[in-house]
Amino acid sequence: MMLVFGRTGQVATELAHLRPDATFLGRESVDLTTPGACADAIRAHSPEVVINAAAFTGVDKAEDEEHTARLINAEAPAAMARACVEMGVPLIYISTDYVFDGSGTAPWRPGDAPAPLGAYGRTKLEGEEAVRDAGGTHAILRTAWVFSAHGGNFVKTMLRLSETKDALNIVDDQVGGPTPADAIAAACLTIAERLAADPALTGTYHFAGAPETSWKGFAEAIFARAYRQVAVTGIPTAEYPTPAARPLNSRLDCGSTEAAFGIAQPDWRSGLDRVLAKLGALRTGDTE
Repeated sequence: MMLVFGRTGQVATELAHLRPDATFLGRESVDLTTPGACADAIRAHSPEVVINAAAFTGVDKAEDEEHTARLINAEAPAAMARACVEMGVPLIYISTDYVFDGSGTAPWRPGDAPAPLGAYGRTKLEGEEAVRDAGGTHAILRTAWVFSAHGGNFVKTMLRLSETKDALNIVDDQVGGPTPADAIAAACLTIAERLAADPALTGTYHFAGAPETSWKGFAEAIFARAYRQVAVTGIPTAEYPTPAARPLNSRLDCGSTEAAFGIAQPDWRSGLDRVLAKLGALRTGDTE
């Protein structure tokens, strides 16, 4: 049996589509601000594998609520990891590009030194460290720029804005790989299966979409595929201040993930088409 922490988030929702037989624990079932409850849930369900797809993902909100973010992103995963060691089951912990400071232009490798810029990245990094320190079979999967047909994400925001705006200023100096949530979910299932068979695959991995683009480039692709007439002007991050600093370089080197698990980087453009189709916003034949 597969136990998933998270039920309504982007990745958890996609996992439910792929593995409806799994058990999903949402906020109504387990309070992640009470780490002990997470460990109790693992003991009660006796799963064969645990996926932690729940997180405090409000990057700006975390600046004011770091204590709560730490409970959910670090202390709860720590309790999960210890319980998984106790039960002898593998744990998959979904992490983020925000553990890096975004310097340079080279894709970040799993072994590169983390240096988070804000509370969200700090607490996710603490979660990674806790999972490693527990000493059990695990995979830490860092991803970036997640999008899907549900929840809050950049694609849905752009579509909403296009209903009332015909011109937008979008940041053009942050570069990364938009990642479809359904691809992350599928990757988690593959990793879970392989990890159970070969605990030596324990480690930290990256998984993000290709090819690299900026938020401006992503927005332009969304409007083109949805046939929305919106003029996009690129601006630097400095002209769009936010409470939490964003990494300029969110490129992730995913080579070790493909080598270990046979999982190639997903083409985010195909993922975008899938999402737009689900939202009834995809227009084909108009943008060629």
